[in-house]
Amino acid sequence: MTTATELRVAETMNRPPDLKVVSMTKQFGSLVALEDVSLHLKPGTFHALLGENGAGKSTLVKCVMGFYAPTRGEILIDGASVNIDNPRDAHHYGIGMVYQHFTSVPAMTVAENLVLSRYDSTKIINWKQEMEGLQTFMNSSPFRVPLDVPIAQLAAGQKQKLEILKQLYLQSRILILDEPTSVLTPSEADEVLGLLREQVTEGKLSVLMISHKFREVMAFVDEVTVLRKGKFAGHGLVKELTVGDMAEMMMGEKKDPTPVNKTNHDDVASVLEVRNLHANKDNGVEAVCGVTLTVHSGEIVGIAGISGNGQRELVEVLAGQRQPTEGEVLVNGEPYGATRAEMATHKVFALPEEPLRNACVPHMSVAENMALRTFDKPPQAKGMLLSLKAIRMMAVDLIHQFSVKTPSPETPVGNLSGGNVQRTVLARELSEDHINLLIAANPCFGLDFNAVDFIHTQIVEARNRGVAVLLVSEDLDELLKLSDRIIVISEGKFMYESAIADADFAAIGRSMAGH
Repeated sequence: MTTATELRVAETMNRPPDLKVVSMTKQFGSLVALEDVSLHLKPGTFHALLGENGAGKSTLVKCVMGFYAPTRGEILIDGASVNIDNPRDAHHYGIGMVYQHFTSVPAMTVAENLVLSRYDSTKIINWKQEMEGLQTFMNSSPFRVPLDVPIAQLAAGQKQKLEILKQLYLQSRILILDEPTSVLTPSEADEVLGLLREQVTEGKLSVLMISHKFREVMAFVDEVTVLRKGKFAGHGLVKELTVGDMAEMMMGEKKDPTPVNKTNHDDVASVLEVRNLHANKDNGVEAVCGVTLTVHSGEIVGIAGISGNGQRELVEVLAGQRQPTEGEVLVNGEPYGATRAEMATHKVFALPEEPLRNACVPHMSVAENMALRTFDKPPQAKGMLLSLKAIRMMAVDLIHQFSVKTPSPETPVGNLSGGNVQRTVLARELSEDHINLLIAANPCFGLDFNAVDFIHTQIVEARNRGVAVLLVSEDLDELLKLSDRIIVISEGKFMYESAIADADFAAIGRSMAGH
């Protein structure tokens, strides 16, 4: 007869491990990405890690997974301090991670990807035996994905299910999910999280989920830990918190914005008009849902929102990188399709996020990147020939004017620091004599204080010259500092709008949370 002690031992052996992160700090040079953060993932619970972009969420879980070595702090598994130097070590302790982007090999089948995910070093695979084992595993799993189908033929929802199945196949008892529903429709997201919730409730799994979606947190999660600017900002049981409470922890108390020198404009005109604009994500799910806005000359309109709520797709439409599915865009009262010719005609310029990927050619020189808008115009072009001397002379002037730190104009722009890459783009986009419209998306993300101050100054000076500025940012402090009007976007819709002087901080937080 089984004793009560034996039952307790068996229950302890079957439950997920108890995971504690204690006083974790991670520095990259002088940058403190994570400072003295602690977190407790109790066995058989669903825990959400919340915070705006740059709050330190990914840094924390990468320390847990062994991608980063923490500067200070420790990880406890069932109360014992452990060293996790790589994902193999994490797997040894039953920890697995589902990444934001798919990691399966598209040309291989589901079965082949599952076998490939194993940490063993089998040299010969008995496929008959493997398929029997895989089918048995699939029959007992919360998700069903056909084993013989190539990954390239799966829908996004099936691909995400496979990423989770890999970790269940590897017998991970703690799942770390990095925004697992960002590529899913709401119904697919509810299905996936609902099935995981069942596994957690049954005591088979613990889940730590990075998320920006309060609706999912309220529906499926037990506890939340909130980070803000690399530090612990709050913790609580979901049943005891409101969406407003969590949003306030994420954003902090309202602070008066740092004053900037703005000039008033008596004669303003409508420069950018967006009417009932719709656009899809890459997977066909609607990301921008009928938004309408106007930006006037001499004003900065800020768009606030938590990452993944349609901002990127909106900016890509305005920059000519994505086709809208419905609606229209007007610049200076004329239809605008964001072609190179239209940008030149209407004097539209842009500071996109991730400038090295979206605004530069990394292997080309600083001078060549600065000339991307003007290389085919005099004096840099003489007929069909380029004047390399003129291109270099212009670059030397801009490097000095915008304080770009580069060994020479011939240095590949990909060799520069992030701040100097952004200065290079600023020099190209803001050096024109006449600018009508500037579209800036997270222009200061990841930059140091000096670079941020320089970019803020340049944006405000452009506004003071009469330029219409659309500033899309996930940094609320930046928006409150620079904007004349603020709009909140959530789930692809504009949820709130006011003049910056009348902005209601609590209402902004609720709107960012979709309430």
